[in-house]
Amino acid sequence: MGTVEACKDLTISSSTSRTETINGNHEFRITGYSLNKGMGIGKYVQSETFVVGGYEWAIYFYPDGKSPEDNASYASLFIALASDGTDVRALFELTLVDQSGKNTHKVHSHFGRTLESGPYSLKYRGSMCCSAHNLPSQFWGFKRFFKRSMLETSDYLKDDCLLIRCRVGVVRSQTEGPKTYSITVPPSDMGQHFGQLLESGKGTDVKFEVNGEIFSAHKLVLAARSPVFKAQLLGPMKDNDTECIEIEDMEAPVFKALLHFIYWDVIPDMEELVGQNSKGACTLIAQHLLAAADRYALERLRLICEAKLCEDVIINTVATTLALAEQHQCFQLKAVCLKYISMPENLKAVMQTDGFRHLKDSCPSVLSELLQYVARVGEHSAIVGSGKDSFLDGCDVNGRRVKQRFR
Repeated sequence: MGTVEACKDLTISSSTSRTETINGNHEFRITGYSLNKGMGIGKYVQSETFVVGGYEWAIYFYPDGKSPEDNASYASLFIALASDGTDVRALFELTLVDQSGKNTHKVHSHFGRTLESGPYSLKYRGSMCCSAHNLPSQFWGFKRFFKRSMLETSDYLKDDCLLIRCRVGVVRSQTEGPKTYSITVPPSDMGQHFGQLLESGKGTDVKFEVNGEIFSAHKLVLAARSPVFKAQLLGPMKDNDTECIEIEDMEAPVFKALLHFIYWDVIPDMEELVGQNSKGACTLIAQHLLAAADRYALERLRLICEAKLCEDVIINTVATTLALAEQHQCFQLKAVCLKYISMPENLKAVMQTDGFRHLKDSCPSVLSELLQYVARVGEHSAIVGSGKDSFLDGCDVNGRRVKQRFR
């Protein structure tokens, strides 16, 4: 009778070691260089400490050199570990900036080191005033970085100032093994809880009147989300009467959208909010909502509105959007609008809109930038001539922004 051998599963375990470089930069400006000369060999000027890869670092510049054997003929420059750490492995780069504009910088880089030599290791010794035999473990740099006589007549020194740039790349390794668990973490629903709190109306302690409509909210939620509301509702200069605060220069749908974002952390459906299936109406409320976001220092909402307006550039609203972008420093939105208007197939139609007349009155300085865009596409001569179609006609350099109401 034959025998049957049982087959046993072979369990293979695995792990992965991941090594990465965390990079950081620091700029160290030394003004009054001539006043530092003669301070003595081994005496240094130190930068503020800066953090890269969880460690503090500092730049040390020795105007008269680090070592007595150099007879103060050379300036020395080093980067050093300035916080607790043992054998911190890192890559370094020290750059003395050419301030003449010729970009002939003096660069000593460790980032190009060969694989055989690898990163450099530094140790923290508690004090940067170390003896010479401790130098390699604490510092990376050059005792003879630059001959002083040459430095003082070079383009690296301008207005008695030196500019040094430093790049540090901290090398980190970690080993990852297989997970022994499988837990699915649901997405955050904090916004839903706060949004439902707003919809329920429970616990509200402040009201706002906006164009005849009343909105109830919670002071703590508003203050947590907006520094402007925080100052208005809880700060030392808070309004004495917060029973019902009147909001001026804002339409009710816009304030409703603002509250929706504060509680839900997303913008509402624009078409549902305005009750119209109109791209123009949605663009208009997005414009007003961007202004409201800027007014209440809601940076994320401002960027959301800027991105939405970049996607919804059309003839009828682009000039108004451009004026808004200029007023609220939305530089990417401004560039998108300028490029769109300057296109030959769009320019004449945009110039006929009420928004363009508003742009001339409120932001005359933008017209010169528009001219530059138009010139790039060869249409400069077509729009700077005389006549009512010239967009330079009737510009008021003291013009004020015309308030537009949401309808």
